[in-house]
Amino acid sequence: MRRFFQAYQKRHLWLLADLALLAAFLLARHQKAWMNALADHVTTPLKTALGRLWGAVPFSVMEVLYTLAAEVAIGYILWSVISVVRTRGHRGRRAYGAALGAACTALTVYLAFCLLWGVNYWTDSFQDRSGIHGEAVSLEELTAVTAWFADRLIETADAVPRDGNGLFAVSTEDILADYAMVYDGAEALFPFLEFESQPPKAMFYSKFMSAMNFTGVYCPFTGETNLNVDAPACLLPATVAHELAHQRSIASEQECNFLAVLASTTCGDPVYAYSGWLMGYIHLGNALYAADREAWRAVRDSLPEAVLADLTDNNAYWAQYKGAAAAAGQKVYDTVLRAYGEADGIRSYGTVVDLLTVYYRDAALEA
Repeated sequence: MRRFFQAYQKRHLWLLADLALLAAFLLARHQKAWMNALADHVTTPLKTALGRLWGAVPFSVMEVLYTLAAEVAIGYILWSVISVVRTRGHRGRRAYGAALGAACTALTVYLAFCLLWGVNYWTDSFQDRSGIHGEAVSLEELTAVTAWFADRLIETADAVPRDGNGLFAVSTEDILADYAMVYDGAEALFPFLEFESQPPKAMFYSKFMSAMNFTGVYCPFTGETNLNVDAPACLLPATVAHELAHQRSIASEQECNFLAVLASTTCGDPVYAYSGWLMGYIHLGNALYAADREAWRAVRDSLPEAVLADLTDNNAYWAQYKGAAAAAGQKVYDTVLRAYGEADGIRSYGTVVDLLTVYYRDAALEA
């Protein structure tokens, strides 16, 4: 046994170090004070520095790194297979060494992810810091808030440029260029959200993201916000706001969706405002549709043709990507969310309805 350990001593020590650090993280993650300190003094400053560094680069560094990582992984697998085949003796040992190297590398990357991002699932959440908590809401409240969001769409639908088909027609470049002011209103309401936003990046692999059913991704390894720019642009501004919430170390998807609506509709930009109200309406409308189809139809029938056109266009776009790839992508993400404590997994996106209803119900019921 000793000889076997010494045959790959460095890799075994590497593996043991990784396992020890992972065990320490798993044990410490339930100590919120420790996690807050780690995030405040290590994780957030490091991600901020990385974001500033790579923010000056006009393309997505994340995509470059992921592409290189895929190529290296494929090359390593091919090299390992060839090496094992050419070995005249001890093929099992050579195969073990190759597998051990791959396992150590993967585990190290995972540990880096835990440090740079996973820790944020165990710190004080937006709900903890703001005092706004999602709670069970009545059908009356849900209906009222959904109708109130529909009224906001009626007010803002004509304030955005549209093409000959009546569809939202703001360029990707213009949307991404306005990122710096998106959180001005939200930061005034909640000062703990103050942060120097880094520029969002348009993704070259946007169609691949659509196939996986993703609209954007925040990369903690580079501090970058990366956007799917192939999907209909009507929801792109709100998606930018969602991903900028992740820059602020908000890990929960439900909270980021809520903040996407809040930030977009309070920043003073009519394009972002319309997109924010639209995103909020979609979440609320989907919940109302499941709870009371007649109430949903009454609200939907009040929407102007411009809004209905954007909704139809968005639905048609995503319908073409329904299939095994999208299901697999969401399954993987669901597993990740559960691993980091979001007990409802991908369904946690639906909880944004409770947050929106709680936050806006007074205004809706008084209207």
